[in-house]
Amino acid sequence: MKRFIFISVLMWLTLNGVNATNDSASADGTDNSGQPSVYQGGEELMYSLKYGFIKGGEANLTVKDTVLKGERVHHVIASGKTVGLADAIYKVRDRYESFIHPQTDLPVKSVRSIREGSYRYYNEVEYEHYHVDSALVLSQKSGKHWVPENIQDILSAFYFARKHKFNDNLRKGEMIEIMTWFSDELFPLRIRYQGIETIETPLGKLECYKFVPVTEVGRAFKNEDDMQVWISRDKNRVPVRIRFELRVGAFTCNLEQFRGLQNPFSSFHLD
Repeated sequence: MKRFIFISVLMWLTLNGVNATNDSASADGTDNSGQPSVYQGGEELMYSLKYGFIKGGEANLTVKDTVLKGERVHHVIASGKTVGLADAIYKVRDRYESFIHPQTDLPVKSVRSIREGSYRYYNEVEYEHYHVDSALVLSQKSGKHWVPENIQDILSAFYFARKHKFNDNLRKGEMIEIMTWFSDELFPLRIRYQGIETIETPLGKLECYKFVPVTEVGRAFKNEDDMQVWISRDKNRVPVRIRFELRVGAFTCNLEQFRGLQNPFSSFHLD
């Protein structure tokens, strides 16, 4: 169960899809593709995972500007770990990485490093997007796979959504669908928009876009809408809260600190 919870958190904090800005972002707040700048190298988002009042884990999202195979890319890192008693019982050290092309918003490479109890998993995947009507995925573990064009990895998908999907143009009930490559197979990411909601957070009262990722009903979730995500309603569009309604109770992941945002954090709700 702990492993499932951390995978779910990382799929939104180390999963969560939009392209970041880079050093060539223009003075009017747009990047090379002409889209509004959403984030930049140096952005750090820090989260805590709690069961009631008990803190069981921490997660971080960071953005760096780097060069990969001679091309400038955005290096996005999502990491999560257990702390305190949870760490003593079941140690988790998970890390997801995505190298995103700044003009296409598509992944060039992804890395997944998992340590959960005695379980270990490591894989690197490269993406070729220049083929006609399809893309080629090259996995260290499973080899070559032809996949639909414009495929995202699980982390780049979140940054793609931050830039292109999370905005006031959404209609309540609208479904966002992004095809991703995750765990060496196609994984359709589906997120339903629930409207605008103001919530109390460790940072204060915030106005947010509310989303419900469609989950698989089974051992952990009773309903397909038992996971909820709140995204700041400002130009940064950062996740400020994730809540899981599981059979064993409710878990909450809150944004507690941030630095290096591209835009002013302006989703505070004033009464």
